[in-house]
Amino acid sequence: MTNKMIGIVGGVGSYAGIDLIKKVYDLTEATSDQEHLPVSMLSVPHKIIDRTKYLLGETETNPGIAITEIIASLIASGARIIGIPCNTAHAKPILSLIEKSIPKSCVLVNLIEEVGLYISTKHPDITRVGVLGTTGTILAKVYPEVLSKYNIEVIQPSKDIQDLFVHPSIYDTSYGIKAFSNPVNEKAKENLSMAATYLSRKGAQAVILGCTEIPLAIQYDKIEDSLIIDATTVLARALIRESKKMELSN
Repeated sequence: MTNKMIGIVGGVGSYAGIDLIKKVYDLTEATSDQEHLPVSMLSVPHKIIDRTKYLLGETETNPGIAITEIIASLIASGARIIGIPCNTAHAKPILSLIEKSIPKSCVLVNLIEEVGLYISTKHPDITRVGVLGTTGTILAKVYPEVLSKYNIEVIQPSKDIQDLFVHPSIYDTSYGIKAFSNPVNEKAKENLSMAATYLSRKGAQAVILGCTEIPLAIQYDKIEDSLIIDATTVLARALIRESKKMELSN
């Protein structure tokens, strides 16, 4: 029986792709090399415009164009289940372009939809969540739009906290995760923890790590009384599920 290959778009950010591959392997039930699912990742970050810059109007080049080309290469190499470990890339102006390119023989797993499905099925008591993410993800209201279908209210950081603590912890060249991924700078960890605490105290029953680089900094299960939901782990489980589902259908 042939497993269907998972294809991962790397470079969005670069360590996020590595983190996703690791989580796919960590969560796959396997007792030998041969029992692991085939995974292909293509990381060409220099070709992909920053997603937040596009959403903020700082560039006219839609990063979905480059992502579409990368997905085509993954499919050409045999991938049939596609995952994009970037929350911001799931904003409508970017994702709608990507979705048009996916052939019927393949599945593009929607990270944001999977988080909504995960919360509604695994934690049905949760009705209010906080989201930590890039300014692009926050302004595009990526999570509120999807989670509203599950009757889940989304709390986002105040503009001050977003601008002074969350976004710089990802992007700042002196301490942000994009510049210091392994290990993550302590200042980025402290800032993100403070922002998560803010969301918890605003009434969030759970805090979604809605940028795939934030799980590199926040690696605990709870913040005060709020559950931490790692969107990358949710995506990894969904990719495994879809790979096995396609395997059974063939």
